[in-house]
Amino acid sequence: MAIGKNKRLTKSKKGSRKKAVDPFLKKEWYKLIAPSMFAVKDCGKTLITKTQGQKIASEYLKGRVVEVSLADLNKNEAVGWRKIKLCVEDVQGFNCLLNFHGMDMTRDKLCSLIRKKQSIIEGSVDCRTTDGYIVRLFCIAFTKPQDNQIKATCYAKSAQIRAIRAKMTAHMTELGTKGDLRSLVKELISAPIGEQIASAANSIFPVKDCYIRKVKVLKKPKFDVTELMEWHNSEETQAGDVGTPVEAPTEEENLAGSGGRL
Repeated sequence: MAIGKNKRLTKSKKGSRKKAVDPFLKKEWYKLIAPSMFAVKDCGKTLITKTQGQKIASEYLKGRVVEVSLADLNKNEAVGWRKIKLCVEDVQGFNCLLNFHGMDMTRDKLCSLIRKKQSIIEGSVDCRTTDGYIVRLFCIAFTKPQDNQIKATCYAKSAQIRAIRAKMTAHMTELGTKGDLRSLVKELISAPIGEQIASAANSIFPVKDCYIRKVKVLKKPKFDVTELMEWHNSEETQAGDVGTPVEAPTEEENLAGSGGRL
């Protein structure tokens, strides 16, 4: 080793630091396409790092869960308290095809229903749809005072709560097992299921504000592209001019003396 002052040749120069690169330059946007049962199909966009080597962007997108308000999907502000969870099942180009993953209720809606001097009745049930999905449904309802009631409270007895819960689970089991997942989702977003359960339970104790509070998809069958495309193509309107319905021709009265001909 040379005798003398250490020249510190190994020390890097001040200007050799890496320049900060904007991370968004390495990312790209993908469209989220909702199933055709909803009024709005293009429901948003998601971000992912571009494909680099073995890190394929589409593989990292699959399985992402997005939460969208039903008010945005169906252009109806009255159901803004309903949240829909959709899962990315497949990627075609820059389009992410979504499938139903769950349903929930906003916290402010749930808090607005809970009050003093009434009973809360909750029930849940697991059911298997005809196409192999295992779904868990949660229901919630509240007791209400009877007509011309003077007493301030309207608490139900434990036996009455059990009887109402049995009605809830029976109705939800029938709803979940009678068809496939697509028909179940259509009923959940359109049919007044809560009102049907409330009317069935009114013979036991008066019930109000009955809702399907939450839906979870617990288990899915093996992924099938053709089945997913049915969710996205089944309700699209046919292209082209379909024409207008033709009215039935009116019968002409026979003229006298003409032998029925003109």
